[in-house]
This record gives sequence, structure tokens and C-alpha cells, in this order.
Amino acid sequence: MFGGRIGLPELLILLVVILLVFGVGRISKISEELGKSIRSFRDGLNGGDDEEKKKEEKKDNGSSASM
Repeated sequence: MFGGRIGLPELLILLVVILLVFGVGRISKISEELGKSIRSFRDGLNGGDDEEKKKEEKKDNGSSASM
């Protein structure tokens, strides 16, 4: 009966149910918070890479300076 695929009718029904449960105002707040969370997560990933690069550069500079 269910082939594991979600078609357009099923997707529309799901969106209508979500709209009825949460309402328009709450959905906009949820989407705003989700966007902030994703942005913060990306910044954290990028910031973590920068910190690791700085640590590696310090190690490389320190080891080459002592030679």
C-alpha cells in the first residue's frame, strides 16, 4: 500500500496538519530559531577549524624555531 515514497498529496496533507497544530505565528518562530541554530552550528564548525589551524601553525613555528 505504501511504497515508501511521499508524493505531493501526502506532503500537502502533512503541511496542513502541521499548520493546524502549531499555527502560523508559532511556525514562523520555530523557523527563525531553526535558522539561528543552523547558523550557530556552521559558525561553530568554521571556528573550530580556525582554532585547530592556529594550534598547528604554533606547533610548526615552535618546532622550526628551535632547530
